[in-house]
Amino acid sequence: MTTAIQDRQSLIATMIQDKAWDKLEALLSKMPAIEVAEALQALEPRKALRVLSVFKMEAQASVFVDLPAKKQEELFNLLDKRRFSKIFQEMPSDKRADFYQSLTATEQAALMPFLSKAIRENVLELSAYPHDTAGGIMNTDFATIRLKMTVSQALEKVRRDAPSGKMLYYIYVVDEQKHLVGFVTLKRLVLAEPTQNVSEILHTEYIHSMITDDREEVARLIEKYDLVAIPILNEYDQLVGIVSHDDAMDVLRKEQSEDLQKIMGIRVADEEAGYLETPVMRHFSKRIVWLVALAAFGIISGLVLHQYEGLLNKLVVLAVYMPMLADTGGNAGSQSSTVVIQALSVGEVKFSHWFKVMLKEASISTMLAICLGVLAFAKVAFLSSATELPSELSLSYVAFVIAVAISLQVISSSIIGALLPLTVKRLGGDPAVVASPAITTIVDITGLMIYFGLASWLLL
Repeated sequence: MTTAIQDRQSLIATMIQDKAWDKLEALLSKMPAIEVAEALQALEPRKALRVLSVFKMEAQASVFVDLPAKKQEELFNLLDKRRFSKIFQEMPSDKRADFYQSLTATEQAALMPFLSKAIRENVLELSAYPHDTAGGIMNTDFATIRLKMTVSQALEKVRRDAPSGKMLYYIYVVDEQKHLVGFVTLKRLVLAEPTQNVSEILHTEYIHSMITDDREEVARLIEKYDLVAIPILNEYDQLVGIVSHDDAMDVLRKEQSEDLQKIMGIRVADEEAGYLETPVMRHFSKRIVWLVALAAFGIISGLVLHQYEGLLNKLVVLAVYMPMLADTGGNAGSQSSTVVIQALSVGEVKFSHWFKVMLKEASISTMLAICLGVLAFAKVAFLSSATELPSELSLSYVAFVIAVAISLQVISSSIIGALLPLTVKRLGGDPAVVASPAITTIVDITGLMIYFGLASWLLL
């Protein structure tokens, strides 16, 4: 937390203690909603509620949506439901639906009687869509005009719809059946002649998404075309909502966070709190599944070692360089899987490209293998000069075999690391799940098989 925020929190705490509400309102009114929310997080719920009450209802809603889920729940439980309903109705429609879905059935029933009919219908409609679809993240904060309207009539309609300033850049044009036919920008609408027809300034080429589209794909479209918002259509091509740029960025950040956790073998929960707010047992339950599964799978490595126990007894030097083999293979596999997963996530690579990916990774890994093979040879030759070897074997020959094994491990690990995510994607799974810990465990097994197989063939 920055010093400036800490100073403001101290000043807010002093004003609350002195009950200087006028000064407090003047201070808070100059702060962005997100900074007010950060300041409220440090206050106990009743004091936070008292501070929140100095704002007008619309501002209270803006601050409330920026609070963490735990703080929102605390304030909701303290507030009279009639009073909270006024805050609730001022919240953006998508945030409103998300919060409603987070409530228990009893809490939803307690809130519903105090909502207007239009808000009730809107909340229930948006809450019906799965959270991972366009419908689950869209909002209804937009303006529409008709194709046959004049510019002056259209501006009057926009005033009646009264969308928020953030959603006013695009004005969507619909026909009598609410089918989307195009859009106009607010700037073009304002600068046009009042008597002009909307059809004369209409943009008919537009990017849109369907209500059932995956939310990540919707976010990618907004990012790709640098849109302020994207219209969402139902199966009848009727305009039912929009997804804003802000919501798209939230989706991408969440997806990236989830992918990072999956890459590290951490089970992702539906609702994520902050690291410090998450209980120890929740952290434990998220991590233990993959660790136990991979540890059990790693028993195969022990079986491989047991099979070559005689070789290890004869050539102890092989055991010395097993960690180097494992680390090199794991790192190579993780690198290739990471770049392929990233390419899959942004749509650069598909399963149909598997052969091109394999050739590219084979080329890259061959160059890496040559470098690491030379390094391994030098390391064995210089660091193991005092190691006792059977009379029929020279140190340079053993170093050559170990270097070749490590080189083959790099090539095989890179190809496995690239092809596994593609295969999982093809089967409908999440490529991130097979990354890092899973790749490391798999390439450890294949590496040991290459290492000892080659050693038993060339050194015995």
